[in-house]
Order: sequence, then C-alpha cells, then structure tokens
Amino acid sequence: MEKSANGWPASADPEAIDIVRKRVPGTDLKLRVAERVAPLLIGFAADFHKLVEPIDETKTLDDWGYCYRKVRGSNTVVSNHSSGTAIDLNATQHPLGAVGTFTDEQVQVINRLCRKYALRWGGNYRNRKDEMHFEIALNATQVETIIRGLGLENDESENEQTIKDSSTGGGVLGSRST
Repeated sequence: MEKSANGWPASADPEAIDIVRKRVPGTDLKLRVAERVAPLLIGFAADFHKLVEPIDETKTLDDWGYCYRKVRGSNTVVSNHSSGTAIDLNATQHPLGAVGTFTDEQVQVINRLCRKYALRWGGNYRNRKDEMHFEIALNATQVETIIRGLGLENDESENEQTIKDSSTGGGVLGSRST
C-alpha cells in the first residue's frame, strides 16, 4: 500500500484506510481523519478552537483533514492528508507560505499544544511555512501510547458520533454537518 510522507498508509479510497468523520467539540465542524489518530487531531483542534482562535465556522470550507493528493509542488511525495494524519485549520487566514499569521502568544500556545498532542506544526517548517497545517509525526505504536497517556481512548459517548466514511457525503475536504 502507498504511504504518505510520515509513513502512514495512504489511499484514494478512504474506507481502505479507515477514514472517519469526527466533530470537533465546541464547534459544528466535522473533520475527516484516520480513525487511529482521530483522538489526537480532534483533541488538538478542539483546544486550538478554545485557546488559539475560533475555528472559522463561516462555511468557507477552509478547515479539512483527509484529502488524497501529493504534497503541493511535488509530483512524487504523497501528502499526509492522503493518510488522514494531517489537518488544516483556518486556511484562508493562514495561507501556505505566509509567515507571521499568528501572534507571538498564539505561537506559544500552538507549540505547547503540539507538544501535548505530539504533532508537528507547519509553522515550524524550515523551508516553506504552512501555518494552517498540523500533522502526526509518530508511528502507530507511539500514537497509541500518547492517546492512552492523555486519556483520549476512542469513546463514542464522549465524541458524539463517529461516522465511517462512505461515498455518500463529505467530499474530499470533509463536511460541517451530516
């Protein structure tokens, strides 16, 4: 099976890699992510919404997760979005390549949250910055350990509902509601 840049299974068929749609607590936004990493990405998004800035809910569809594609500007490297292990938040406010779209205080909180959830932030990339982008940078065993350590085991009663992806609904960028 094809792998994304971070080594996770990637596929144009979301069902083949267990992509689910999860609501971000405190919002109406639902993101499509890999089931195994959902607690980390959704937990991060909820904290981002509370502590950094509200996730834009203007229906502009500038928040997303799973999307099968190559890394922007590459013909060979498969994006981490293709494995459901990356999310972009408030993309229109933090466009690819832009620097300084967050305040210094927000950057401190983002870095703290990334340490908590063991994510890599595109704002810390050495070359082309991607301040909207947050990704898993661990293998499956490490992810499971972090999830257990944070007490974020997948519990349906805590996260309203998990909807297995299907060809009906959501599109490649996800959905704000079902």
